[in-house]
Amino acid sequence: MNIFDMFSAQTADATTMEAVPSPKATLSNRQLFLDYVAQTSDNPLLLEIVAAEGLLLRGIDGQQYYDLISGIGVSNVGHRHPAVVKAIRKQLKKYMHLMVYGELVQAPQAKLASRLTSTLPAALDNVYFVNSGSEAIEGAMKLAKRYTGRTEFIAYHKAYHGSTQGALSLNGDEFFKTAFRPLLPDIRFINFNETADLEQITDKTAAVFIETIQGEAGVRVPDAAYMQRLAARCKHQGALLVADEIQAGFGRTGKFWAFEHFGITPDVVVCAKGMGGGMPIGAFIASKDVMSVLKNNPFLGHITTFGGHPVSCAAALATLKVIQKEKLYEKAEAKAELFKKFLVHPKIKEIRNCGLLMAVEFESYEVLKPIIDKAIQYGVLTDWFLNCNNSMRIAPPLTINKAQISDVCGILLKAINEA
Repeated sequence: MNIFDMFSAQTADATTMEAVPSPKATLSNRQLFLDYVAQTSDNPLLLEIVAAEGLLLRGIDGQQYYDLISGIGVSNVGHRHPAVVKAIRKQLKKYMHLMVYGELVQAPQAKLASRLTSTLPAALDNVYFVNSGSEAIEGAMKLAKRYTGRTEFIAYHKAYHGSTQGALSLNGDEFFKTAFRPLLPDIRFINFNETADLEQITDKTAAVFIETIQGEAGVRVPDAAYMQRLAARCKHQGALLVADEIQAGFGRTGKFWAFEHFGITPDVVVCAKGMGGGMPIGAFIASKDVMSVLKNNPFLGHITTFGGHPVSCAAALATLKVIQKEKLYEKAEAKAELFKKFLVHPKIKEIRNCGLLMAVEFESYEVLKPIIDKAIQYGVLTDWFLNCNNSMRIAPPLTINKAQISDVCGILLKAINEA
């Protein structure tokens, strides 16, 4: 019996055991979602998924969907990877939440931190666990202010770092920011991959926040020479270089960390998304010397109730081990080349990628959106980028195989022809 059959059997059993339903229980899940779950747009996809495994999602109507975006960069090892599920179940038998982060010794946190730092340069040896990428950015911002004693941040046009107040302040597209102003002051924006702009990093700068690969801008890859000049400029001015690896890390780009492509060592690394194998977790990572400033003046300089949750840490450790054992990052670029080989069409203007972080560019959003809709109709879930709405997002689980790539590309070409 496969996972989808098991889910159907469990659902049937649960239905027979259910007590007298409340009036709300008579409504469909779709209607409950629309009535009671806060909405983020007037046009949600409204797919009701009842099971997921590997690359596949199963809808309530029985239709299967290829997840070509990994839950937006989350399921790097696929949905419900057996090793991740096993680790979660094992930890559930021991304990879940015990106390706020940083007070009690919890084995899942300690083991994950040790294994995580082993993937990084020696200078990056201290991990602060949080719940998400936005939270990790917020922590890194506080850390940079506290360590340098400065207040200015430099970020990039078209950057995306999250949607909480501080992270939103670093975002480089006004469309998503204007309605929420005033945001944090003392933030300067420069152009991605333009060396002349590095002169704006001065002795007033606390930190420069950069996506090692700009994701929501439509997969923009910087030059190695630029990144090396950026690192040197930050060092010269005493500013911290913060590498946002939230979307690009954990094997997505062909290296375990995307900054490895450029021959640099950031002062702070921020990660989340693909880290937890589907569980919520994030982290900001620095040297013990830098991180130690959060201990005093004031003590508890950064705290979190659920950050480093033991179940999420157990899942993340299992995810990390799978990526390393199966060397999924080493196969990412070859799989991306298969997409490029199969996805040839006059309407496709360009395909940009770094490993399996890919953007397929079309003439406009008006051309792309019907293609996305058709693809979903035919069983391929894809999307566009927030700051580049004429490009299709392709970022499947790193476990995708050649036959699956051929199948999804065939469906995408069909959608392009019919949209």
